[in-house]
Order: sequence, then C-alpha cells, then structure tokens
Amino acid sequence: MSLVRRPTPVCGPVRSAVAGGLLAALLVSCGDPGTAARAPTEPVGPAGPAAEVAPPAPRPVTDGPCPYLDEAVVESINGQRVGSVQISADRPYPACFFLRGDGAEQARTWVVMATPEVARATVDAAAAVATSDLAELPGGWSGGSQSTSDGAVFAVARQGTAVVVTTNQPHTLGARRLTEQVIAALVP
Repeated sequence: MSLVRRPTPVCGPVRSAVAGGLLAALLVSCGDPGTAARAPTEPVGPAGPAAEVAPPAPRPVTDGPCPYLDEAVVESINGQRVGSVQISADRPYPACFFLRGDGAEQARTWVVMATPEVARATVDAAAAVATSDLAELPGGWSGGSQSTSDGAVFAVARQGTAVVVTTNQPHTLGARRLTEQVIAALVP
C-alpha cells in the first residue's frame, strides 16, 4: 500500500493566523460567499503593529430619529417606505438604520470621524478601493462603490471623516445620493 499524501487545505489554518485586511481577502479566495459584500464585524485594515484599522461595524441600540438624515429623504431616494429608524450608540454622529415595515434593513448610514488613516481603512473595509468602482464626490471625497449580494454600498472619505452608506437596492445610485445628503448635513 502506498501512502498518498493529500494536500493540506491552506484556508483553515491561514484563516486563524491572518489578521486585518488580509483576512477578508483570504475568506473571499477560500470560498466564503458574500464576505466582500458584507460590512465587517471586526476591525479590518492593513496588517502590522502601527496599522490603522476600521472601527467595528455599528449596531443599532435604540430607536431613532437619525440626526442628520430625514426618513422622508430615504423613502424618496430608496423607493421604499421607512417603517422605523434605529441608531447606534456612536457620538456625535450615530449610525442610522432605516428599516422597512417588515423590520428588514433597507438603508444604513455610518459616519466615522477619526484620523485620515482610520477613515481610509473604514472606506476600504466597506468597499475595497482596489476592487470596487471609484467613488468621488465634490469637495475631495473619494472611495469606492459596488453592488453587493444584499444591495449596494457607497463609501467615501475626506481627511479624517468617512461616510459609508449601504442600501438594499441593487444599484449604487441610491447609495450615492444618500451619501450626498449625509455629507450636505455634516458639512456646514
């Protein structure tokens, strides 16, 4: 009987050994469907001791309203009635979760104010600039946009501020328009 050595799957051990932005890339290449389309639940960024990482994805903690985006605007742009709004505990700008009447999320806005490196890492975690479509808005905002398995994302940063908008609509136009509304409310 000859011993045939089976190749050891690399994905299992590597998944547990790699951190940061490399983890997301490995999960995608190892066949975890939809990983690139979901907002990260753990900080993601370049590996290294001094690397800046994106903060964890926000979670709703209480009912709204959203302090910087009116639900009527979301209804108009996203094309669905907003049943309720929930917000995260982040301050001064909480993430806003716009829910349909059945409780499913139809849109989410997330504002991160930190260092320019953290803002860039946040954008890259939401819509990897290297693999998504270029997203640019007037005033020096840039980042990425892409359709996802759940809808679309539009994420841009300028200096130390990142704005990430997701929508359940399959095209990025609505997410872009919502991002423009958020930025208009934030920038005097």
